[in-house]
Amino acid sequence: MFTTIKTSQDNKIIVTDLTRKLNLGPENVIARLAFSYSIATKQKFNITDAKDSKGKEYSKNVLFGNNLPFYISLICINYNIYKTDPNIPKYIKIHIDHGLQLINDELIQNPSLTGFEFLIEKIDSGLSYID
Repeated sequence: MFTTIKTSQDNKIIVTDLTRKLNLGPENVIARLAFSYSIATKQKFNITDAKDSKGKEYSKNVLFGNNLPFYISLICINYNIYKTDPNIPKYIKIHIDHGLQLINDELIQNPSLTGFEFLIEKIDSGLSYID
């Protein structure tokens, strides 16, 4: 299906900054969080919304490891497509780029926010939907 995903050039710097500021692990962890955060917004994008691919490159194994089928499932559910759809890598890229922008915007608004606080806040808001 695909072997690598590349962020936009603008997000190459952002993912490095977020990794340093949030201190949650390597850059691929931040990219995974960004993808998940973007998918959680339930926003749908068009393939034409994809930005350039001149940024940070991740192999599918580094980015998703053994959990790739779960991440693909999230895309399939969000876009009502089948797991062999050729646009899945583009949707993944779009959601990583979108999520990085969302997280970066939050840190701009609250520069003292720690990675732990960010995660707890998102987990707490997600759990509120279960009630």
